[in-house]
Amino acid sequence: MVDIITVIGSLAAIASMVSFTPQAWKIVKSRETKDLSATMYSVTCVGFALWTAYGILLDQWPIIVTNTVCLALAGFILTMKLLPRRTKNKVADALDPAAKS
Repeated sequence: MVDIITVIGSLAAIASMVSFTPQAWKIVKSRETKDLSATMYSVTCVGFALWTAYGILLDQWPIIVTNTVCLALAGFILTMKLLPRRTKNKVADALDPAAKS
């Protein structure tokens, strides 16, 4: 018998982790971040860092893993937002050499 609570929690974790991927990839492809809010991504990163710390304190690996992955993706987006154009292009070129600027 499948535990519905585990299924719902797993689907929520996957959706949360995957949700940042399209934005991150769009930044790599377009090299454009002008319409993104640095404040929003800063607060989001703080939230994920706190959730990760909470998971560590509770020794709850699903919370730790999910929020660490989300922190890494949101942190990447925030970093790309804050980087100067030249550096942003270098990072994007390294991740997607086919779409060089």
